[in-house]
Amino acid sequence: MSENTVTKTLDVSILDREFRVACPEDEAAALLEAVAYVDKKMREISAAGKIASIERIAIMAALNISHELLKTRLGGGFDLSEFKRRMKSMEASIDASLADQDALF
Repeated sequence: MSENTVTKTLDVSILDREFRVACPEDEAAALLEAVAYVDKKMREISAAGKIASIERIAIMAALNISHELLKTRLGGGFDLSEFKRRMKSMEASIDASLADQDALF
């Protein structure tokens, strides 16, 4: 951000949780669109009922959104099956780590 950029603070809600986010004033609309998209993805995962932890829901939403982004940005030469394998491996690692954390409480 340049020195002349006006920063705006927005209160947003994602999966019924409130967050205060600062962003350049001219990017507020884009931020609100991103918030709506993330909220939608997290609600889809939550509605599926397979994942209860908010942290797991957030991680799965992040992975799904990243996958969508990579799928649209990367053209030829992108090995989708390798990416899916890596995503499954990351998901298993995350689940194992979160299971260990859940056991602490």
